[in-house]
Amino acid sequence: MRGLKIAAVSVLATGALFGCSPKAEQQAPGAPPVTVATPLQQKVVDWDEFTGRFEAVESVDVRARVGGYIQAVHFRDGQMVQKGQLLFTLDPRPAQAALAQAQAQVAQMQSQLTLARANLARSETLLASQAVSKAEYDANKAAVDAAQANLAAANAAVRNARLNLDYTRVTAPTSGRVSDRRVDPGNVIAGGSSAGDVLTTIISGGPIHFVFDGSEAVLLKYLRDGGASQGAPVRIRLQDESSYLHTGRLDFSDNAVNTASGVIRLRAIVPNGDGFLRPGMFGRAQVAGAGAYDALLVPDSAIGTDQARRVVSVVAADGSVTTKPVVLGPIVQGLRVVKSGLAPTDRIIIAGLQRTAQPGVKVKAQNGRITPVAGQASDAPVTQAAPASSASFANSLSAGD
Repeated sequence: MRGLKIAAVSVLATGALFGCSPKAEQQAPGAPPVTVATPLQQKVVDWDEFTGRFEAVESVDVRARVGGYIQAVHFRDGQMVQKGQLLFTLDPRPAQAALAQAQAQVAQMQSQLTLARANLARSETLLASQAVSKAEYDANKAAVDAAQANLAAANAAVRNARLNLDYTRVTAPTSGRVSDRRVDPGNVIAGGSSAGDVLTTIISGGPIHFVFDGSEAVLLKYLRDGGASQGAPVRIRLQDESSYLHTGRLDFSDNAVNTASGVIRLRAIVPNGDGFLRPGMFGRAQVAGAGAYDALLVPDSAIGTDQARRVVSVVAADGSVTTKPVVLGPIVQGLRVVKSGLAPTDRIIIAGLQRTAQPGVKVKAQNGRITPVAGQASDAPVTQAAPASSASFANSLSAGD
C-alpha cells in the first residue's frame, strides 16, 4: 500500500512538471544601441612644426679702431648698454702727439702757401713791365698750386689724427647686452682691422630671431597656398615648456634651397621685451602653413582600422552600418581632422559598437553631439606625408597671436 502511494505521487509530480513547462520561444535579439553624431564643422588652421634656434637680430664683435694701451674699462660684464656708451679707454697720449704734429704741419704748409702767393703777386707786377720772364711767372704760379695741395693734405692729416684720438674711446656700436671683457687694463691691443683683438661682444636687445630649416615639400606647399607665407604667425615653445607661449611672425625665407641638404632657411621675428629669450636657445616652432579652411572633426575613438586604411562607421537612415575610408589630419582639441571621405551629414558612431559593428548590421541609433575637449593639446602627428603636424581652430589664431 505504501509503495502504491509513492508511485502515485511520482506520477503526479511528473505530470505536473511536464504540464507546467511552457514552450521555449526563440526571440531575435534586439538591435544594439549606439550613439551617433554628425561631424563637427569648424574652421581650422594647420601648423607645421620645426626645430630651430634663437639668434640675435644684431651681434657685434667690439674691436678698437686703433691699437694701443688699454687704460680703463667702463662697464660691468653682462650689463645692458646703449649705443654710444663708453666701454674702453685707450691711452690717448700717442694720438694727442700725432694730432699736435699734424697741426704743426698745417701751420708750416700755411706759411709756405703765403710765401708762394706773395712771390706770385710780385711776378705778376714785374711781368707787366717785362722785368721777369713768363717762365718765372709760371713757376711761381705752380708753387702756389703745390702749396695749396700740401695744405689740403696737412688738413686731412689733422682730421685723421683727430679721428684716431676719438678712437681711443671705444663706444658701443649698438644697444644691447654686453658680454664679458676679453682684455683688462694694462694690455696692449691691435686695432684698425677685422684682425684686431676682440674686446667684447654685444647682442642687441628687444626682438629676437628664431631661425629654422624647412623642407622643399613645405616650401612648395607654402608657395601653392598663396605665397611663401611671409608674415605667417609663428608660435614657439622652449624645451622645458609644454605649451607654445612665445609668438611672432615669419619675416624671411631664403632665396634658394640648399642643394646639399634640400632644405631652405626660414626666420621669424619674436618680441623679447624682457630679454628672457637668449641667442643660442633651442625651441620648437609651429608655423601657420596656410589660411583657415573648413574641416570636419570627429573623436579619435570613432576611427577604426581596416588593414592599412582608416575607417569610420556610419549609420544609414534604416539603421544599417556601413564603413567609410577616410584620410586623417591633425588633432585639434581632442578631435581628429578628417581631410576627406566624410560628408557633413554622415551620422558616425561615436559610442557603442563602432569597433565591432560589421557592415550591414542593424543598430539602434541614439543622437549625440561632438564637442571639443577644452585644454586638450593639439600636437599629435599627422597621418599623411608632408602635411601640417598640428592644427588649431581659426578663431584662436588671433587670440594667440
